[in-house]
Amino acid sequence: MEGTHVPGAHCLVPHQTWGVVKPASPHPSGSFSAAILSAGAEIIITPEPAQPAEGDNVTLAVQGLSGELLAYNWYAGPTLSLSYLVASYIVSTGDETPGPAHTGREAVRPDGGLDIQGALPGHSGTYILQTLNRQFQTEVGYGHMQVYEILAQPVVVANSTALVERRDTLHLTCSSPSPAEVRWFFNGDALPIAVRLGLSPNGRVLTRHGIRREEAGAYQCEVWNPVSVSRSEPVNLTVYFGPERVAILQDSTTRTGCTIKVDFNTSLTLWCVSRSCPEPEYVWTFNGRALKSDQDHLNISSMTATQEGTYTCIAKNPKTLLSGSASVVVKLSAATVIMTIVPVPTRPMEGQDVTLTVQGYPKDLLVYAWYRGPASEPNRLLSQLPSGNWIAGPAHTGREVGFPNCSLLVQKLNLTDAGRYTLKTVTLQGKTETLEVELQVALLE
Repeated sequence: MEGTHVPGAHCLVPHQTWGVVKPASPHPSGSFSAAILSAGAEIIITPEPAQPAEGDNVTLAVQGLSGELLAYNWYAGPTLSLSYLVASYIVSTGDETPGPAHTGREAVRPDGGLDIQGALPGHSGTYILQTLNRQFQTEVGYGHMQVYEILAQPVVVANSTALVERRDTLHLTCSSPSPAEVRWFFNGDALPIAVRLGLSPNGRVLTRHGIRREEAGAYQCEVWNPVSVSRSEPVNLTVYFGPERVAILQDSTTRTGCTIKVDFNTSLTLWCVSRSCPEPEYVWTFNGRALKSDQDHLNISSMTATQEGTYTCIAKNPKTLLSGSASVVVKLSAATVIMTIVPVPTRPMEGQDVTLTVQGYPKDLLVYAWYRGPASEPNRLLSQLPSGNWIAGPAHTGREVGFPNCSLLVQKLNLTDAGRYTLKTVTLQGKTETLEVELQVALLE
């Protein structure tokens, strides 16, 4: 209601009394806006209910009226101005005359009170009751009423719902058409506004410079007044960080920075872990060379000497643009190395070349020899390599080539090359080992 709001006033102080005004003299036209005041009790105006909500029926009850009264004037405003006049009421006849400030909801009671049907927030403000007695003397009482609105649900507006830790600033605004009080909630609990969290003077804007990961979660604001409360839907904030503490695990055990020893021909899985939001992207390297794996784990199957070396996991966070790495050294267990022979290709065709690849050969090798058949028959010797020197045997066809790692290449296969091949090795300590492989040659169609 125009001119009726008193800033900062939210409710009526119980049992507050209002001073009696003493006008100078009666108005010559018969209006009693100014008259000589009679001595009497103080007029007290009290809203019932004391804290009305919009839509309530409210009565401005009056106490302290004295003498035989002729009429009442009710004003909705800070002064006895005609523009604030709500209604005039003649006690003897019950006649009521609406004034310029009448909204169609007010009615004067015979006992001097004022009924307001379906009060609105605009009815809030200062009210004045002016009475006239048979001596044409007036008394004036003041009161105040605050009609509280039923609050609509507020909305939390965020400058962003995904921020980078210690880099970005969070701004949350509680948007509401009402000037009601505001309080904030974090993950459903009342948010204590710490020093690190800046709050605007009206409580509507929450600011955090250099957001931290522990401040990620669901934010809500709540508006309230003495008769109504309404809370917003949650806004979920994500805070990106990391990667931190990048480490390589084997079977849930941290292996970063150490040497892992693996038995020959067994498998090994390395896991890359870190503290990061979101989950980082992974790059694995072997002896500085990038591998094709982009997962959080790396499988090494059938461990051989060629897979010995340094394995490194690099974790990259696409949101923070930070990265971290961890490395381990993988070696074969010396006491458990088992020598094997693998034909490559495994089933060659007639006319193709095949390499009988030796895995796990002795590192302290002195000499080796290949046989076309069992090693017990010297005439089946294909070749041998003592101290790097190539010696052809009786069974050598000119198509066989030996390598320092004990492997044997057989070129331009024919069907007669199929069968058993035997490798015999001798170490510097004199240890002898014999290993056989069966070569199959497919007929060229």
